[in-house]
Amino acid sequence: MQSYKGETLTWELIDGCVELALHREPCNEIGLKTLEELEKFVEAHETLKNQAHALIIHSQMKAGFCAGADLRDLYFRAKEMGFDKAAPLVRDFLNRIHRVMNAIDASPLTTIAATHGVTFGGGFELALVCDLIIADKMARFCFPELRLGLIPGFGGIPRLKRDLGNAVVRDLLLTGRSINATKAQAVGLVSQLVAEGDALKVARFTAAQVKKFDRATAAAAKKFMKPIPYAELRQEIEIFCELFTKPAVEAGLRKFVESDNAHPYLP
Repeated sequence: MQSYKGETLTWELIDGCVELALHREPCNEIGLKTLEELEKFVEAHETLKNQAHALIIHSQMKAGFCAGADLRDLYFRAKEMGFDKAAPLVRDFLNRIHRVMNAIDASPLTTIAATHGVTFGGGFELALVCDLIIADKMARFCFPELRLGLIPGFGGIPRLKRDLGNAVVRDLLLTGRSINATKAQAVGLVSQLVAEGDALKVARFTAAQVKKFDRATAAAAKKFMKPIPYAELRQEIEIFCELFTKPAVEAGLRKFVESDNAHPYLP
């Protein structure tokens, strides 16, 4: 399948580059429907990876790249069955999203996240599976999960540790504050900082540059440079599921859901 248009995302193979566009209002929150369509993409990727040299993930939403998990959906599903009994529900969701993230992480294609605006929580984790993050100057990166009594659950901690020094990792995780694109480039998270609105354009230029090189060589170099921390990723799921049943998490999610702030994920 060289192209697909779903409710939450679209992909298309264009001149050897796969472009995966997120387009779920208001800011690409990742719920069951997005997960299902990401799983379709991973299935299609098995064919696409033999026809392409690069993958670009970007957002068509003005608010940003992705605000993370659909916490409202998660809250109401857990509330319906009881938070103390919700661990299997959460584990199933996390196992599925990890399979998606791991597949993109391990792709032989050169993968590029073109980010702008809100790149928080699970959205930040989606960007972290990519080889390169290109950010426009208005992009902000954040792990707000500790405010809810949780840790990142889509693979964020192991992948952030893989890419950055511990001081930055601990600052992002333990303070919950966001950093701007300039800071993100300074610490080595962002590979290119571009003008507002130019992230996708520059990602396309970068993909065109990648096309000049032998695909097998690029894939071999990537596999050597970018090991996937599978053991730590599995441990993250266990910690997340254990924390999810705590009263503090139910209280934090309830506060989030009941907020009348149009964008309660913002710092």
